[in-house]
Amino acid sequence: MTEDSRDGYWVVDLQGNLLKANQVYAEMSGYSVDELMNMHVTRLDAQDDETKVKARIEKLLAQGHDRFESRHRHKKGHLFEVDVAIKYIRESNHFFVSFRDISERKIYQQELRESEEKYRRLFENAGDLAYSTDLNGVFTAISESLLEVTGYRREELIGFPISKILTPENLELAKRMTAAKLAAEKQVTRYELEITDKQGRQMPLELVTTLTHRHGVPVGVQGIGRDISERKRLETDLRIAATAFESQESLMITDAYSVILRINKAFTTCTGYTAEEVVGQTPRIFKSGRHDAGFYGKMWESIHRTGGWQGEIWDRRKNGEVYPKWLTISAVRGDDGVVTHYVGSHIDITERKAAEEQIRQLAFHDPLTRLPNRQLLLDRLQRSLISNARSGRKGALLFIDLDNFKTLNDTLGHAMGDLLLQQAAERLTFCMREGDTVARLGGDEFVVMLENLSSQTIEAAEHAEAVGEKILAALSQPYRLGTHTFRSSGSIGATIFSGDHQETEELLKQADIAMYQAKKADRNNLRFFDHKMQDTINVRAALEGELHKALESGQFQLYYQIQVDNARQPVGAEALIRWNHPARGLVSPADFIQLAEETGLILPIGKWVLETACAQLNAWASREETRQLVLAVNISARQFHQDDFVDQVCAAVQRHAINPNLLKLELTESLLLEYTEDTVATMNALKAIGVRLSLDDFGTGYSSLQYLKLLPLNQIKIDQSFVRDIATDTNDAAIVQTIIAMAETLGLEVIAEGVETQAQHDFLDLRGCHAYQGYLFGKPVPIEQFDTSRDRG
Repeated sequence: MTEDSRDGYWVVDLQGNLLKANQVYAEMSGYSVDELMNMHVTRLDAQDDETKVKARIEKLLAQGHDRFESRHRHKKGHLFEVDVAIKYIRESNHFFVSFRDISERKIYQQELRESEEKYRRLFENAGDLAYSTDLNGVFTAISESLLEVTGYRREELIGFPISKILTPENLELAKRMTAAKLAAEKQVTRYELEITDKQGRQMPLELVTTLTHRHGVPVGVQGIGRDISERKRLETDLRIAATAFESQESLMITDAYSVILRINKAFTTCTGYTAEEVVGQTPRIFKSGRHDAGFYGKMWESIHRTGGWQGEIWDRRKNGEVYPKWLTISAVRGDDGVVTHYVGSHIDITERKAAEEQIRQLAFHDPLTRLPNRQLLLDRLQRSLISNARSGRKGALLFIDLDNFKTLNDTLGHAMGDLLLQQAAERLTFCMREGDTVARLGGDEFVVMLENLSSQTIEAAEHAEAVGEKILAALSQPYRLGTHTFRSSGSIGATIFSGDHQETEELLKQADIAMYQAKKADRNNLRFFDHKMQDTINVRAALEGELHKALESGQFQLYYQIQVDNARQPVGAEALIRWNHPARGLVSPADFIQLAEETGLILPIGKWVLETACAQLNAWASREETRQLVLAVNISARQFHQDDFVDQVCAAVQRHAINPNLLKLELTESLLLEYTEDTVATMNALKAIGVRLSLDDFGTGYSSLQYLKLLPLNQIKIDQSFVRDIATDTNDAAIVQTIIAMAETLGLEVIAEGVETQAQHDFLDLRGCHAYQGYLFGKPVPIEQFDTSRDRG
């Protein structure tokens, strides 16, 4: 290597020490040639250390040469780039190393790479999409970004028509624009269209196109497009926002200092203020005065803390009217997080508040009289009990029932009944002190609650009695109902309460029980609750529970009392229910039938009696001496009026395969008191089955002969109360004789019950009654003891 070479060089021994360096390298490194002598290569090569040098020496000894790029350290400390070539000289056993300074080339390459990277990033990240086509619309070039948004590969578009990414409408638009450029020789055209990607999705573009020329002749079109999806979305959002701003909801926008900037038409409609009247003002002009500073302080604390607030607020319209509204306030913040505006929207809830009040009124008040209802009464009673427990004072409940109210409804109609209830409510309210409660439970039942009475029970009771007497006097005054004058009265049950371990429902029950005692004693009366009454109620409740068990465990049994003709021959029997109680023994129907009627248990009991009687008729059919006997079954009014009663009877007849003419249903006279088409229809349906119908206890009610002749009866049964004294009481004798004659006139059979003496039998037989039932012929007995053959003379 000569000294005039452009390359620097070293001669290095096998340990990496410089034996020689030329002036070119000395100038490269800033050292003198003498300074370089015996310097180790690691001091000059910034990328080498002793380990790397040792490894490179071993490689050179094996391969004989190496070439690479590295960085050397200048004497002043900066680095410079060098191209290094090393050759092992075996003869002299050292390395010849040549260097070429490539710093400028490296800088140029780096700048080039950086420039290319810069433009690559600009190209890849730019929103613009570029392409070129020939004049036939065939792609000749296309940018990477356009490929990315369309989802196509370059080879799928180059050489293909632009229609591949345009709908027919957009293709036609592009052709028109190109034709316009060619005709007018415009260099640049700007318009909007939509391209379609590979999946069929459309994207709006703002497109700028220019003609490309060759030798002055147009040969194609270049286009640069920008995705304007976001702009279109924002334009749509603005249109929607503008539409929404003019929605039916009242809107107001203020600046950060609550100065009103804008309101919508709905706001003007609601408040009466125009934009000109409120812009520049603050919302304080709408204050109603109903809210204190604390209310607004909490509102703004919420807005500052959470960015919003919503709730019910009362404001004032321009005409001075104060109204409720549901207000929502939202803070609008800039990019720096600072509040720039507030948006308030509100809904006028005047109608909703009125509806809520109406619902509350309906929930806690009787709609007819506007008095508190049962729920509100119990709520007030509960609060009074708590108060009395603290104060030691007493209170009273007066349970009031209007006498003869049903008669009024039945005679003058429900409209007059409602009018009476309203007037009664007014009279009750007039009798009360302020703070007392008058409530209507329903029907013609009212309750008065007296509070803060004396702490002494006797004094409290005396006060309650005085109020009760005042109420009775007020209710007994004549009522003017339209053109009618109606007189009524009330029955009042009272109970005193203190609040010590007392329940609201129990107190109401006590007053109710006392009211029924007042009604039983004499109407237009007042009775206080007696705990003995409660004992009776408890006994009845226990009996009801036992009746349920009796049904479930089969404790009921039918007894049979024979019925005979005037020759004393058996013609039938009446089935009479008995209760074989496991503890009480045989229980008479008089002790449980009325309770069964009141509780509804008479329905399953009556069904059981009907089924059992039909089963017995089936058993009798197999014996010569009993197959012609008619079996009478008592039917209660509640049982008879069931919608499916006829179906029940028909099913029982068919299930037990009996002759329906041998089944006789005894209907009480009270059942027929209300002559209705439904009653007659049911009786006719029963007759159609073949069942016989008998009117039981005849003469004890108030049957109309006019109605009686229209009923499809087979028989009339003379009640035993008339039979008992017919031999000694001329009145009873006359009544019985009249009944027999009437039955004969109507073509009805007649049977007398309760015949116990021969004199009674002879009287009845002489006057034309030839069927009998009573102890003279046989007591009610279980089926095992029922005898139809023995002599009854």
